[in-house]
Amino acid sequence: MQHSGAAETSKCPENSLFKGKEIGREVARRKIVLMNGATTGFPLWAAIGAKEENGFVVGISPASNIKEHIELYNLPTDYNDIIIYTGLGYSGRNFLLTRSADAIIIGCGRIGTLNEFTDGFEDKKPIGVLKNAGGTTDLIEEIIEQLKDIPLEDIENLEREFMEMLQNPHSGE
Repeated sequence: MQHSGAAETSKCPENSLFKGKEIGREVARRKIVLMNGATTGFPLWAAIGAKEENGFVVGISPASNIKEHIELYNLPTDYNDIIIYTGLGYSGRNFLLTRSADAIIIGCGRIGTLNEFTDGFEDKKPIGVLKNAGGTTDLIEEIIEQLKDIPLEDIENLEREFMEMLQNPHSGE
């Protein structure tokens, strides 16, 4: 399962990082692999939560190698069990990340999160958006409302709705 959200979190509400961590914990409790952009911010907090529950985290990096990942992109290597260095930049990384995931959870985000949402939407992936998470999630909520998808208000609903979507991935078509 992919977790998407802002690497830069100044526009995120105070509790959004906590919510990211809780989502990561829940993903790990269910023995689901958490995938993220090997980045900072909201996705990093989801990875921290997953690792606290002994989960497995796969990071997909925009960089070609670890040196570029750290020095050029200024991204962390912590809380990932494995990092795949794509050399594809951010948009290529986003596409590979969403294409590789079975489902997508979106929290506080910016333009990259919006890009991951549209990639996942085009691929007909189950997408859960954490409401009131800040950033582009407000825009995504409007898009979802128009598309009649399921915006999720809290972690309990997120878990229940996502499990239903994963069991019946094409029920909304």
